[in-house]
Parts: sequence; C-alpha cells; structure tokens
Amino acid sequence: MSKFSTAAKRLLVGRPFRSDRLAHTLLPKRIALPVFASDAMSSVAYAPEEIFLMLSVAGLSAYAFAPWVGVVVVVVMLTVVASYRQNVRAYPSGGGDYEVATVNLGRRAGLTVASALLVDYVLTVAVSIASAAANIGSAVPFVATHKVEFAVLAIAVLTAINLRGIRESGAAFAIPTYAFMVGIMGMIGYGLFRGFVLNEDMPAESANLELHAENGDLMGLALVFLVLRAFSSGCAALTGVEAISNGVPAFRKPKSKNAATTLLLMGGIAVVMLMGLIVLAQLTGVRVAEDPATQLVNAPPGYEQKTMVAQIAGAVFEGFPVGFFFITIVTALILVLAANTAFNGFPVLGSILAQDRYLPRQLHTRGDRLAFSNGIIGLAGFAIVLVIAFDAEVTKLIQLYIVGVFVSFTMSQTGMIRHWNRLLATETDPAERRRMRRAQAINGFGLAMTGSVLVVVLITKFLLGAWIAIAAMAAIYALMTAIRKHYDRVNEELARAEGERVFVLPSRIHTIVLVSKLHLPTRRALAYARATRPDVIEAITVNVDDVDTKRLVAEWDKENFSVPLKVIESPYREITKPVLDYVKRVRTDNPRDVVTVFIPEYVVGHWWEQFLHNQSALRLKGRLLFQPGVMVTSVPWQLASSEKVTDREVVAPGAIRRGFTLDRSKANGSSKDDDKDKHK
Repeated sequence: MSKFSTAAKRLLVGRPFRSDRLAHTLLPKRIALPVFASDAMSSVAYAPEEIFLMLSVAGLSAYAFAPWVGVVVVVVMLTVVASYRQNVRAYPSGGGDYEVATVNLGRRAGLTVASALLVDYVLTVAVSIASAAANIGSAVPFVATHKVEFAVLAIAVLTAINLRGIRESGAAFAIPTYAFMVGIMGMIGYGLFRGFVLNEDMPAESANLELHAENGDLMGLALVFLVLRAFSSGCAALTGVEAISNGVPAFRKPKSKNAATTLLLMGGIAVVMLMGLIVLAQLTGVRVAEDPATQLVNAPPGYEQKTMVAQIAGAVFEGFPVGFFFITIVTALILVLAANTAFNGFPVLGSILAQDRYLPRQLHTRGDRLAFSNGIIGLAGFAIVLVIAFDAEVTKLIQLYIVGVFVSFTMSQTGMIRHWNRLLATETDPAERRRMRRAQAINGFGLAMTGSVLVVVLITKFLLGAWIAIAAMAAIYALMTAIRKHYDRVNEELARAEGERVFVLPSRIHTIVLVSKLHLPTRRALAYARATRPDVIEAITVNVDDVDTKRLVAEWDKENFSVPLKVIESPYREITKPVLDYVKRVRTDNPRDVVTVFIPEYVVGHWWEQFLHNQSALRLKGRLLFQPGVMVTSVPWQLASSEKVTDREVVAPGAIRRGFTLDRSKANGSSKDDDKDKHK
C-alpha cells in the first residue's frame, strides 16, 4: 500500500525538489503575468456581464448607464494598480497588504486584512470556476446541467497542477492565458472595425428580445441605488490585483521592479478588455436578464441565456464558428486558471501567518515540489464546500465577493499613507521628499476611491450575501487570535524560567512492561526494558479471562524470568482503566519516581492490518500520555508484511567494507534467539 501511494504521489506531483533548487523555481515576467494576473484579466469575462445584469432590473433603458459605470470601474482599477506599484516597492517580502497593515496600523489591522484576503481567495476560486462552468455551458449543454460536478473536478485538477510547483503550474497556464488575451483583444479589434469602420450590423442572438423591468420603471433614489449595485458588481474586475504584492518573492531579481512592471501590464490589459467588451455589448445589442424567464417576454420556448462573452463572440464572428468556439474555450480556460492566482496567494499568505503563529505551523513548510502544499489543499477544500453550497451559481457567489478585497485595499492604502508619513519625518533630501509626496498622493487618492467603493459594496450587497463574507472574516479573525494565544501560552509554559531548575533527576526509575501473551514481542519488550537498567522492573497483565491468565502465569513461571509478573484483576473485563489505576498508585506511593511503561506493538505492512492489531495499545498509550511523571515507550515488532513496504535494506556504516550485510529475513529470528538468551 505504501509503495502504491508513493508511486501515485510521484505520478501526480512529480519527483521532490531539493531545498537549494528554490531559486530555480522563480518566475520571469512572461510567466509571472499569467500566474498572478490571470484572475484580474479573467474578471472581464464576468464583470461586464454583472454590470448589465444589475441594470437589467430597470429595463433596457438602464443599459445606457453601462459605459459610464465601466469608466468609473476603470478609474478605480488604474488607481489601485498605481497604488500597489508603491506597495511592492516598499514591502517586497511577500506580506503584501497584511504586512503593510501590521507594520503601520498594528496587529489587529493586520489580522483584519489577513482574514479578508483569506476569504477573498477562497471566493476567487469559487467564482472563477463557477463562471467557467457557465461559459462552457453556453457551448456544451451537458456542462450547464452538471455545473457543480464540473466545478469540483476543475478545482481538483487545479490543485494537482499547483502541487507540482509554482513554476511548472505557471508554464502550464501561460499558453491558455495568452490565448485568452489574444482572442479577446482580437475580437474587440475586429468587432470595433466592423462596427465603426465598415458600419456593419452585428446583432447578438438576444438583440431582438424585449427586456422588461423587473419591478416597473425605477426613478430617483431607486435608480441611483441600482446603478451603485451595478458599479459594485463591476468592481469584481479589481480582484486579483493584490495577489502580485503577496507574490513578490516568487519573481526573479530585481523582484520589486519585475512585480511592478507585471502589475502595470496586468492593469493596462484588463482595462482595455473591460471597456472593449462593454462597447461591443452595446454595438451588438446583447440582452442579459437577471431573471430571463420573466424579463425576456418574447423569448422562444426553451431559450437558454448564454453568457455575454459568448453572445458577443457569436455576433462578431458571425459565419465563422471557429472564432466563436475559440473565444468560448479560451474564456472558460482563463476562468478556470484564474483560480490559480488564489492558489498562489492563499498558500503564501498562510505561510506568513503561520510563521507569525496565527495559523497552524504546518502551513509554513513547503512540500516536495517547494510549494506550500498544505495551503493549496486547504484552499481547494474550502472552495469545493462553497461551490457545492451555492450550486456553482455566479450570481449567488458574486454577492459574497469583493467585500474582502476592498477591505484589504482600503486598509492597505491607509497603511501606506502612514508609511510615507513616517519616512518623511526623517527624510531631508528634497528630491526624495518630492518622490515620497507623489507616492503618498497616489495612495491617498487610492484610499478615497477604495474606501468609497467599500461603502457602496457594504450598502448594496450586505443583505444580498455580503454579510456571509463579513461573518466568515470575523470567524477567521477570532480563530487566528485563538491560535496565537495558544502558541504564546505553550511557549510561555515551555520556556525555562531564570534560576528555575527545570530538569530534576528522578529518585528512581520504576519500569512496567505490559504483557498480554508470552510471545516474541513480549520477550523483546522485556529485554529492552532490562537493558535500560531501571531501579525497579515488573511485568503486569490484566485478567480479562481466567483461563488465559492462568496459562500465562504458568508459562511465565516455567520460563523462570527474573522479572516478576503481577496480575491485575478486571471484573468488568476492561484493560485501559485497571492499568491506569495501577500506574497512578505507583506514582502516588513514590511521587519523585518516574514510571516508564513499555508497550509491545506490531508493525504491519497493510492498512487493513491496523484495524486488527494494536487497538488496545493505542488506547492505553493515548491515556498514559496525559499522566504526569509517566513515560511511554513503544517496542516495535515487525511482522513479515512490513518488509514489503521497506524502501531498502538498512546497512550500518562500514558494514559492507567489513563484509557484513543485513539479512532481513533472519532479523526477527536472530532477535528471537537474543531475547531468549537475555531472559534466562
């Protein structure tokens, strides 16, 4: 079983990397762009559609607000990109928003940002995969009817790829990401050429459908509120921007410069795609409704609403089905791969938090392929739970989205303003002060924009599901605080106080060997216990069957052991409690003694054999470990099946040179003879 699992792991993950190969896994800009920017760029596949879906509630006339909503989203995006270019230069260690907030605003602010980002990363995976399922479902009806299954499978595949290492996953994702960029840019360019230069009509398949308002015409404050809701949904295009600030250590040197350049490229490409799709949606007359069954009144029977990107592709590439399928496929791929941004950001942030003792320490260590394997698996598990809970519906999941990322945006900008204030207090060079003032102004404008968006998101989405994200953030904050308190308490408990004698030699060692049968494992345990030369040694057995106990006592007397065998009565046929009571009595009679309990155990080679052996020993060991002044020693006996899972023979240093080798087939046999000699 072990060989099979090892082979399966190597097939899935690949051969392990040495720690000194970490530098070889660093990313050049051409690979870093698809790795870290795929989320932000892929957001254009659903962010424009979310804007139109929100506006559809007020009917077709509200679509006129879409370009203006898009322009405001672009302004916010460019501001955030410019602000984060300051972040990656000032804090290149990979802590990102968490480090900025912790250093400049304090521990609580840092934990707030960390909890917000952890929630946002999980939602990034869930939303991206759900959107991919919807896009593929536009071309493949089977996927549309099995979105949850598709989403779970896609997350599992992404997890496997990321477990192979960041560089290998980046190389795998580069081609689909660049194909998406070329495809969308080509579609936008060709569509604008047809619409504005050739003046051709490009009606979408839904262009002739009548879109009615969901609750009649909206006016005044109701219309303003609706536009704000559309704006908050469109701001989903900003997700993923912060991932580069967390992933700076993964870049090649000069890390900060390469990260800032990648951030600028990502922002420029995403902005062009976002506005290009909105303009094409207006040109092709796309109709998308939040509730197609009631709002699209003249839709044909059985009409299935396709995604906006699919409808635009069908209109622009009319008569050229290859173009339509190419756009549909690469869009679905980029949405699946967009989750990869979170698969890089979440484990890195989790590792930093684990190093600061806010998360379990297992998240801090790298796996076989120098990736943070535990964080990757944890992220996948949480995302699968969300996908199943919300039926892989983008509209349901999007309401939980972007709250966390804008919390981190806002607090990060606040922290950067304090960062510049602190540096300005000591800087005297006029040129450097002017540079700092410019950077501070950028962060100040970013704070104003992201803070405003956060307020809008909270107002418009709180009752629609944003409260779930906020509650999750609060729960994670409380969990991280509790973990830190636990680690601090343990460190304080284990730390050696000044002048205190922590290690006091016991007055005596009282050794107890547990005996169930007089067989080879028992003989080995007795031999090992005697070899430790304790002050007192005795063997005990629990009487759960009179016949077996009498036979054991007779065999023991016949062997004439120098170690006495004591029988402990158990009228209720328990084993654990009588042994515990006896050990406690020994400790009570001699408080300064240390009691060592030797427990013979079988070492088996098959997983199912674990259920057939060692169950009483495991229970007893688990209880004894909680007893003060009691040491528990397991004495293993390797069964024949265990030899099959041994990777190689263990040969002592110099043994081959002296002409000795280990014959495993006789190892237990020789031990048998040695044990007999020692006991007689």
